[in-house]
Amino acid sequence: MKSDRIPWRTVAKVAGVTSGALLATSVIASFGVAWYFARVLLTPEREKPDNTTLLEVDDDTVTLRLDAETAVRGQYGMWLDGGRTHVRIGDIVEIDHTRRTVVRELVAVDIGTPAPGPGRWTSHIYVGSPAKSLGISSRDVVIDGELGPLPAWVVDADDDGPGRRWAVLVHGRGAMREECLRAVPVLHELGLTCLVPSYRNDSLAPDSPDGLIALGLTEWRDVEASIRYCIEEGASEVLLVGWSMGGAIVLQTLAHSEFADRIPGLVLDGPVIDWVEVIEHQARLRRLPRLLGDLVRALLGDRWASRLLVGAEQPLDLATTRWQVRADELDRPILLIHSRDDDVVPVGASVALAELRPDVVTFEAWDDARHVKEWNVDPDRWNRVVTEFVSGLPRRPV
Repeated sequence: MKSDRIPWRTVAKVAGVTSGALLATSVIASFGVAWYFARVLLTPEREKPDNTTLLEVDDDTVTLRLDAETAVRGQYGMWLDGGRTHVRIGDIVEIDHTRRTVVRELVAVDIGTPAPGPGRWTSHIYVGSPAKSLGISSRDVVIDGELGPLPAWVVDADDDGPGRRWAVLVHGRGAMREECLRAVPVLHELGLTCLVPSYRNDSLAPDSPDGLIALGLTEWRDVEASIRYCIEEGASEVLLVGWSMGGAIVLQTLAHSEFADRIPGLVLDGPVIDWVEVIEHQARLRRLPRLLGDLVRALLGDRWASRLLVGAEQPLDLATTRWQVRADELDRPILLIHSRDDDVVPVGASVALAELRPDVVTFEAWDDARHVKEWNVDPDRWNRVVTEFVSGLPRRPV
């Protein structure tokens, strides 16, 4: 496909001035901001900072600081005491806008003893292996990846007959395998064996040579290794399921994998359909110059700049991540789940892709789930649309 890399004269546009001295100053400042933005985008999130506060806890409820995340209906997880305690939190009981507090159900204490203090709110409500967290028999396996061993969980289907359909579940940027566990029960009920792998730079799998995220443009090779493992274990076909950046990885896998003919369809939740749109959206949120996104693309796409200034092993051509532009290349059924109020990965590219390819894309929009919390907000609906989609996929001849 034709590349849309940004020429370096974009620097002058980003600067927004024409006089020599001001131009030089603005260029330096713009480069500094773009370099920082690019580094943050590609740097794995090793630290998991606290993002809210538990104010009170009793046998049945917790009281939390009210914020944009804790005000969303549904069920969630929360880490406390530096990761030594984990609780599952249910729906809202009461909101006090004056005191800026919210009371929610306390569903379960998985680890430790909860006490008031700072904590990390997360959409990942399950902790540990599927056997421990879901009560579904699972086993630990290691996949032979391009860079080394990839730890993974396997949840075997009850049906072990011919024409077996597996699913590979791919977590997002900064997340762990636990993100995928929400989907395991419904897929298991549908008779699929589930493989939940790690991939490069996620703290379980080996780091890439440069230690940086490649936005799906290299990570797909680890998903391909997972598909290979499924086939070697007897899978006839492999459904791919991805959340957030995991969606971007899954799409690249479909485009490049030698096993693409074994993929009957994709389930994408809050996916990155277009990294360019995500970068521009995040720049707007930070009130940065509109064309800063172009400069970030130039830094990442240029071989010299990406290596010497950003530290990337290879340039990243973001044109190849724009699936609403590449829509005519898609030839597999896709279930696309995305919330209209997603403030991390904007829904616009998903809407555009669905409008361009209604023949292959089934679009399910949520209104109030923010980023990849559609299951948390309405698990019954999530399970239903996934069941309808997977049940309708044609079977590959054995």
